[in-house]
Amino acid sequence: MNYTVIKEGGLFFLTDTNGDIAGDDQKGHGLYKNDTRYLSRMELFINGDKPTLLSSEANRSYYASIRLMKVSPDEGAIEMVRERYIYDGMLHEKVSLTNYFLNRTRFDFSVSFDADFQDMFIVRKYRTGEVGQVLGRKTSERGLSIQYKGKDDIVRETHIAWDAPESKADTEGNVHFTLDLETQETKHICFVIAPVQQEEPRPIMRTYEEGLRLLEASYDEFYRAAASVTTNVDVFDKLYQRGVQDLRMLMTDVGYGDMPVAGLPWFAVPFGRDSLITALFMLPLNPNSAKGTLRTLAAYQGTTNNVERDEQPGKIMHEIRFGELVNTKQSPFGPYYGSVDATPLFLVLIVEYVRWTGDLSLAEELLPNVIKALAWIDTMDETGNGFLTYHQEAAKGFPNQGWKDSANSIVHRTGEYAESPIALSEVQGYVYQAKNGLSPIMMKLGYPEFAIKLEGEAAKLKEKFEHAFWMEDESYYAVALDRKRNQVQSVTSNPGHLLMTGLPDKARADALVKRLTAPDMFNGYGIRTMSTDSTGYYPMSYHNGSVWPHDNGMILLGLSRLGYKKEAGKLLSSLLHASTFFEYQRLPELFCGNDAELGYPVPYPTTCSPQAWAAGTSIVFVQAMLGLVPDALSQTIVLDPYLPETFNELLAEHIRIGAGYLSVKVTRTANAEAPAVEIIENTTGYRLI
Repeated sequence: MNYTVIKEGGLFFLTDTNGDIAGDDQKGHGLYKNDTRYLSRMELFINGDKPTLLSSEANRSYYASIRLMKVSPDEGAIEMVRERYIYDGMLHEKVSLTNYFLNRTRFDFSVSFDADFQDMFIVRKYRTGEVGQVLGRKTSERGLSIQYKGKDDIVRETHIAWDAPESKADTEGNVHFTLDLETQETKHICFVIAPVQQEEPRPIMRTYEEGLRLLEASYDEFYRAAASVTTNVDVFDKLYQRGVQDLRMLMTDVGYGDMPVAGLPWFAVPFGRDSLITALFMLPLNPNSAKGTLRTLAAYQGTTNNVERDEQPGKIMHEIRFGELVNTKQSPFGPYYGSVDATPLFLVLIVEYVRWTGDLSLAEELLPNVIKALAWIDTMDETGNGFLTYHQEAAKGFPNQGWKDSANSIVHRTGEYAESPIALSEVQGYVYQAKNGLSPIMMKLGYPEFAIKLEGEAAKLKEKFEHAFWMEDESYYAVALDRKRNQVQSVTSNPGHLLMTGLPDKARADALVKRLTAPDMFNGYGIRTMSTDSTGYYPMSYHNGSVWPHDNGMILLGLSRLGYKKEAGKLLSSLLHASTFFEYQRLPELFCGNDAELGYPVPYPTTCSPQAWAAGTSIVFVQAMLGLVPDALSQTIVLDPYLPETFNELLAEHIRIGAGYLSVKVTRTANAEAPAVEIIENTTGYRLI
């Protein structure tokens, strides 16, 4: 990465690799809270010069360490180590300066701060708008504060404090420290930057050491509550640990419980689709992550018809922002609802959460939201063909509203873009899975007529779907139907999600799997978003030829559930190999679709890292290898493991199912098709199948 980023809760800090935010920065670096940049400059100097980068380490998602040096040729150097983290609403940074000259050295160490309080959309040049102004700057012996009043009449402040008394600060934001160090002597200066919005309480000031200890303790608590997984494959273990750590960093609570945000740096907010899929992936890790996700999205469920936000009653939001432009209605993202799949995925997550936990109380709590979501699905058949469709209404919204939301992602063989309303293949699968899965839940809750109705609707949808979407000449499903009910006959990864939903029958599932793993779709590192034989294919396209780990994760769930063990193992191994080429062995949001014959996966030019659903893919690997499918309603657990090549042992402990835990050890045997299974713990009370 050409940047350094850390996050905790509602704050994230993005800088260049030196750890600086340059005053003339054009890359959006800064300290952000509620989509507002509370720090737009933080540059460190020694005697007026910027030091040189030696190394940058961010192996811990929540902590960064940057080593710099100001060298005087043939005489020595001043080494500077910057260590930072975020905790309890504040950025903490410790700067350690060491004298490596032969003699005692006196020098000026300075930091230049500023805060422009710009809305993130303006910073990223996505929007323009009327904004407020900086009210003033104040200095004290060990502090500096900058205050701003927005067009939304909210007063925002950035408070900067440091612990070194021998300092001098001016109202331009420059802070100077005169240091006099013996040879090899080190001086530590700690900074605390606290962004505060009007009427918020001031954060509790803590020492650098105390804050770091509490932050690390919160990570330890997260790990203790999560499933633990180890194997004989070091590459996998590192990927899994990195994924779990990144997911912990990406958890945020906006008032309804912790939920995963989409990714860093620009999508550190609740999303519908992204957060739901990530929470779905996280169920084997800790199903509690689903509760905050569902409650947050239920709280923002659509209530009215609002063309500017693509909102309708019952619809689950796509994305929410909290900045000045949203507050003054200069941006539609407060929240924006332009997502066709978030609503059925909301229902799918409820279904899968109940299957993992047996927690019918949450389903009952969210029953009004479920009914509204189902009503929205049933009214969004804009072409009269019985399928859920989307159509952009908002002038500043998205023309395509499935997970492939770029403007060119739904394309006919002729090269023409499909006209909306559009019915996407995978979305119909989500609706089928939701209705089918909700039926037994409604029966348990005491609504038998509702349950029977949902089961019947699912069966009818399946029949209509098979007739409308199947392409005989391709032995594959069309990606979509356009406004004239014509098939959009591109071969894409979208229908691969149908395997997870259980919609295709055996023969068509076989054909689907065969094509997904054929060379035109499978590039050796994963399944492409579009076949190399389809019009519009381009390996560097965002959605028409690239490889997305989460997309592969959805397909992998289906392969595992339906018993396609070898294909699942092939896909898992390819993604695992791809991960070794990326920084910190972190699966990126996406990478290019070039063939593996190159010898390495080609990075996509711009990508979020870390990305929540990419991080969650490593957890899907575990579920796939275990062949694990719990059903708390029938009190059964399917356990049908398969170990891909190089895996000889898999130990998964403390997997929460129902009111208990499952721990299992899988070991390769001479018959690789049937590994040995040892149940170490099963306090669920459920029957293993």
